[in-house]
Amino acid sequence: MQAVINDVHKKCPEITRIYNLDHQSVQGRNLTVLEITDNPGTHEPGEPEFKYVGNMHGNEVVGREILLAFMEELCRRYNEEDDKIRYLIDNTRIHILPSMNPDGWEMANNKMQSNGGVSDWLSGRSNANNIDLNRNFPNLNKIMYDHEAKGKGKNNHLQKVTLAMKDPNFNLQPETIAVIHWIIQNPFVLSANLHGGDLVANYPYDATRSGKPQEYTASPDDATFKSLAASYADAHTVMATDHKPCDMSGDDNFGKQGGITNGGAWYSVPGGMQDYNYLESNCFEITLELGCDKFPPASKLPDFWNQNKQALLNFLLQVHTGIKGFTKSTSGKSIKEVEIKVTNLTSGEYIQHDVLSDDDGDYYRLLTDGYYQVTTNKTGYHPVTKCVVVSNNPFQGAQRLDFTLIPSDKKVDRSADETNCEEIKTRAEQAINGDETDEEMMAELKEQLKTNDWPGLIQFLYDYQQK
Repeated sequence: MQAVINDVHKKCPEITRIYNLDHQSVQGRNLTVLEITDNPGTHEPGEPEFKYVGNMHGNEVVGREILLAFMEELCRRYNEEDDKIRYLIDNTRIHILPSMNPDGWEMANNKMQSNGGVSDWLSGRSNANNIDLNRNFPNLNKIMYDHEAKGKGKNNHLQKVTLAMKDPNFNLQPETIAVIHWIIQNPFVLSANLHGGDLVANYPYDATRSGKPQEYTASPDDATFKSLAASYADAHTVMATDHKPCDMSGDDNFGKQGGITNGGAWYSVPGGMQDYNYLESNCFEITLELGCDKFPPASKLPDFWNQNKQALLNFLLQVHTGIKGFTKSTSGKSIKEVEIKVTNLTSGEYIQHDVLSDDDGDYYRLLTDGYYQVTTNKTGYHPVTKCVVVSNNPFQGAQRLDFTLIPSDKKVDRSADETNCEEIKTRAEQAINGDETDEEMMAELKEQLKTNDWPGLIQFLYDYQQK
């Protein structure tokens, strides 16, 4: 593994950086990451960050191997001046951790060698302390579900990392601590955790609200997570097709449901990494099960690579969907930790999961196509509301939506504020469909609607009413 990482860095030194997470495994092995971007080692404001994590369960090796192949593919195609790959690398900070559980991989590999090339279903799944790392993260779902039941409380960034580190009840493993620090230290937007044993793209929530072993448990971003999971499954050569299920009973025939599943509907996973990402950071993570065979022979790896290579690219592209922008003061100074609150105006529902702007004032909010009202919330500042139509095209990037915040002790001119997006759009449509015949004004109005020029639209409606 290390040889492949080193080789990729040697071939693409200007766009790669090798680094280790800040904790080693139980047995002292590094958790090594390859970063791929046009400016390695630096967060560029306005450029989203993405991660792939493989081999969390040490005996599930396909993810580890295809991530190594993926980094080779990105390097090769970048050097060949492939336009799509250059776009991705120039506009995304990509982090790839091929093995989160190197001790488990060593155990699984040694067991297979001693068994004459036959893998063991469980050997090496856990870390060297025999702890399942995908049950070892702080269970923030319990906190979230309690807040939901009470109708109050935060809906994001639920627990300070320092509290989790000090609580002995968590029994956090060094590999878990390393990844928690990694999540907090980098403003990840999108992530996937690669597993094996089935063939499906799994999305939050993983832990059921009721505590039942199986129950569909939607997150506030259920529609977005379904779309993200489908972006992988649909680009995979088999996952979304009506294929033979890994579960011989046929109970889990994921191919008949498009190759995706809600985690809780499959089986409840409290303390999982997927839900932790969503509830403790701005990062949306899904879990990818890459095949029935957890530790296939090396001869099968080219087949797995061919099944997944386009899906890996397509999922990565989704980091450039939704909206993004900056939260700044009137003097242009970045304002961090501004809550970005979104209401879906098609359904009329507030999406009860806010994201926060980062240290440089940049924020990223994944959304499906639709019509949204977006409002800022920050103590000491007036809220600002804007309207946006999201029509995702990853190669054009997320819809840009910036906010200038005014201190709450200053008066605000609301004449240009977009406080009610639905009313604005309705009034505009009424004007277009009304009795007025000023074709020039109507053409201007239609253009403002099409280009999301909401301040211009508001001014137009004001002028229209004065006629």
